[in-house]
Amino acid sequence: MSLNSIRPWRNIYRRKSRQIMVGNVPVGGDAPISVQTMTNTDTSDVKATVLQVLAAAEAGADIVRVSTPDQASTTALRHIVAESPVPIVADIHFHYKRAIEAAEAGAACLRINPGNIGSKERVREVIRAAKDHGCSIRIGVNAGSLERHLLEKYAEPCPDAMVESGLDHIKILQDNDFHEFKISVKASDVFLAAAAYQQLADATDAPIHLGITEAGGLMTGTIKSAIGLGNLLWMGIGDTIRVSLSADPIQEVKVGYEILKSLGLRHRGVNIISCPSCARQGFDVIKTVEELEQRLSHIKTPMSLSIIGCVVNGPGEALMTDVGFTGGGAGAGMVYLAGKQSHKLSNAQMVDHIVELVEKRAAELEAVEQAAE
Repeated sequence: MSLNSIRPWRNIYRRKSRQIMVGNVPVGGDAPISVQTMTNTDTSDVKATVLQVLAAAEAGADIVRVSTPDQASTTALRHIVAESPVPIVADIHFHYKRAIEAAEAGAACLRINPGNIGSKERVREVIRAAKDHGCSIRIGVNAGSLERHLLEKYAEPCPDAMVESGLDHIKILQDNDFHEFKISVKASDVFLAAAAYQQLADATDAPIHLGITEAGGLMTGTIKSAIGLGNLLWMGIGDTIRVSLSADPIQEVKVGYEILKSLGLRHRGVNIISCPSCARQGFDVIKTVEELEQRLSHIKTPMSLSIIGCVVNGPGEALMTDVGFTGGGAGAGMVYLAGKQSHKLSNAQMVDHIVELVEKRAAELEAVEQAAE
């Protein structure tokens, strides 16, 4: 019996959308919500860009986007695609020819912005290239770059303007018998983005790419993204996400997974449940959790670990985790395995021993999963 079947208040009912393919990654329908990031290297520097793509993929990115502002970038893209373990999306602005070159170079998807890609005829040329080379397309509407006629009509960026822009562009694609597309309506303002996405979700069955654009640095951007994306995902809206941070792209992937994990929508790696610490703590909780996060970052198998400083909530939290440790007295605490008390452990041995236990449990879970396949 699943947890959701006995606790129906945990259920999230996802919006029904069409499914498309971004390379070998399904987006929409009943596919898992995919996590994306974007490189910040000079794309023409193949070595640097490939290294960042590989690092993002290792961190769990399902799809990676690269900017292609010039011909040198689209020339390099062919080599980047050849070495990437995940589908590559080419980010296109202003120059529609870059989109055609990117399709020819093997991009799995073309991200085009209705506000700056040009005339309908230019869009048609991009569509032809996408058809010829098996690319999907993301219609990427952004509040900061709406078409002039929409700004004149609505006076300012607003949900109606953003959704109208997106629907107008959808019509162009559909009129040209192209249906392998997803869409986003991003804004840096959480309220504007959320309202636009809700309106968009009612207006189309296309897969939706979620993001709060230009969200800020690691802390502020994480908070804004967690609020904006979290609320939309909770409502069942969203088929693929990118957390936009002024930070290392690896952090975008990590934050994306944490948002999905918090809602039970995607699981990867160790979910550490830990207390904020107080005078009751039997060991240094903050230092311990920091060390465990670092030493367990290589584990990809979904599992849970509770690290609680005292017996107020420790035993209760441990009941619901794969591995747990609750602080006690005299420099020792209690280890829990599968929710049951197992053995006492000194604080001095705690980190090394917990790492061993988690690695062992992860290996067991992975073996069970492989056997089921």
